Amino acid sequence: MEENQNTPVQNNSSVVKTSDWVLTILILAIPLINIIMLFVWAFGSGANPNKANFAKAALIWVLIGIVISVFVSIVFGTAFLAGMSNI
Repeated sequence: MEENQNTPVQNNSSVVKTSDWVLTILILAIPLINIIMLFVWAFGSGANPNKANFAKAALIWVLIGIVISVFVSIVFGTAFLAGMSNI
């Protein structure tokens, strides 16, 4: 029997409560711990799927920020060194 592709997928995961989100945001405000916890939530087996998806999205934004920061640092570093060599 074929499965209808229009049938919604049953997801039995519980909704993350507001108090859990408040605690999550508090943990994410702590430097270094935030990155560690994002990896734990994103790739750990015990995390709520909603929190895991949030953590994966946050890690993607962290990666985008790092790439942009490195690019901007290289551009401005090169411009600074070129400016210093003209003095």
